[in-house]
Amino acid sequence: MRENAEELAQLECANVGKPIGSARGEIGYAARVLDYYAGLTSTARGETVGLSGGLGLTLRESLGVCGLIVPWNFPLVITLWKLAPALAMGNTAVIKPAEWTPLTVLRLAELAKDILPEGVLNVVTGTGAEAGAALVAHPGVRKISFTGSTTTGRAIMASAAQTVKRVSLELGGKSASIVFADADLDKAAGSVMSVFDNTGQDCCARSRYLVEKSIYADFVERFVENSKKLIVGDPLAEGTDLGPLVAAAHRERVHGFVERAGIKPLIGGEKLDGPGCFYAPTVFTGIAPDAELAQAEVFGPVVTILPFSDEAEAIALANSTLYGLSGSLWTTDAARAMRVARAVRTGALSVNSSSSVHLELPFGGYGQSGLGRELGPQALDAYSEIKSVYWAE
Repeated sequence: MRENAEELAQLECANVGKPIGSARGEIGYAARVLDYYAGLTSTARGETVGLSGGLGLTLRESLGVCGLIVPWNFPLVITLWKLAPALAMGNTAVIKPAEWTPLTVLRLAELAKDILPEGVLNVVTGTGAEAGAALVAHPGVRKISFTGSTTTGRAIMASAAQTVKRVSLELGGKSASIVFADADLDKAAGSVMSVFDNTGQDCCARSRYLVEKSIYADFVERFVENSKKLIVGDPLAEGTDLGPLVAAAHRERVHGFVERAGIKPLIGGEKLDGPGCFYAPTVFTGIAPDAELAQAEVFGPVVTILPFSDEAEAIALANSTLYGLSGSLWTTDAARAMRVARAVRTGALSVNSSSSVHLELPFGGYGQSGLGRELGPQALDAYSEIKSVYWAE
């Protein structure tokens, strides 16, 4: 992967439309994922337990065939999140890339064909309704790892129940970024890429900013000004911040949310001209906390900024959706940071940062954001069985 990094980055840029700088970073990160799990293979051991009348052993064993169903927003990175721990635990894999973005996964399989034994890494292209559904239903597949929409995740759970196969799901999100009055306002209002990175096509996107009332007007002004500075354009140009959305159908979906909001955004809210499906960074205020735009996953460059009066209201607003995947909180009060971090029902939370994913930490959601965890050493548990053996004296 490192020897072919530029080719893979160019493919990912063509695949998704993401800026070339971001694509290069993702290829490097994906290679690190392989390094990390290669290093963990020797740590996934069983235990020896002294028992009355004998000896107890636990053995860590592979599951068998793992079906890995990958989304279109981060195709290669999320493939490696799943593939690396699956291989580390001795499994084989069938990868089903999203029908919109199969290029980098297919190239990965080509690069691996002379490295891995035949049949260990397999790629099946096609639609979710056909190829994905067949993979989930097949009795020979013992594990499904899916990243995608909550709606599809529910269908996968129902189908997988028929053969009682292992399932892990990383689903939708409506993450909140909570900004308290004592926060470093420059940093908090400068975190616009927390929602606009990858043109908002990120389940961890902070698409709801919750801001304390005493600084609300100042924050909104700064956030809007910072958003206006973003460069939307050719993803192959080095200075581009936002490329196009992945497809025309998806742009229409995003624009539908904006139109149904019923009020004019402070900036954006429009399709942009160009050879791709460009959409302007869009900032809303005046949206009710229970409105569609504040509750549903838009998956585009659209953010809603809502005010709150105190810590209790901030927590209540953050927890007011069906989701619980990621989020941020901004404060210089360490005690408050710990209180709020414990109270917000979300799988990953950053303090004074917009970083969601760390290779060494488990990643996954609460509520309808999914089941199970990826990344960290905990991911190995999702790709292995534990067998107990009793050896009598």
